[in-house]
Amino acid sequence: MGKAKVETIEEFNQVLTNENKFIFIKHSLTCPISKAAFDEYEQFVEEHKDVPTYFLYVQEAKQLSNYIAETFGIKHESPQALLFEDGKIKWNASHRSITKESLVAAGE
Repeated sequence: MGKAKVETIEEFNQVLTNENKFIFIKHSLTCPISKAAFDEYEQFVEEHKDVPTYFLYVQEAKQLSNYIAETFGIKHESPQALLFEDGKIKWNASHRSITKESLVAAGE
């Protein structure tokens, strides 16, 4: 499993169709807080390769980032971690709340 980058609405909707439960990360390439959160996410992925995870770079996928916020009625933040289950957001965290431990707890 590991992680996979998603850049388009079409790609995201395929993931939503194919995965019952997955973690999705919105990452800003210019924000130090986002870099720290992404480092935590990468540690999580290393230790939990069986958990499907996906991410986007906000600067490269603004349309998708906005689509997720509008479609699921969740305020856009970056960094932001979202747990999708059964096509809905079951958990979310942003900024310094995104830690390896919080991702483990969400994924269980």
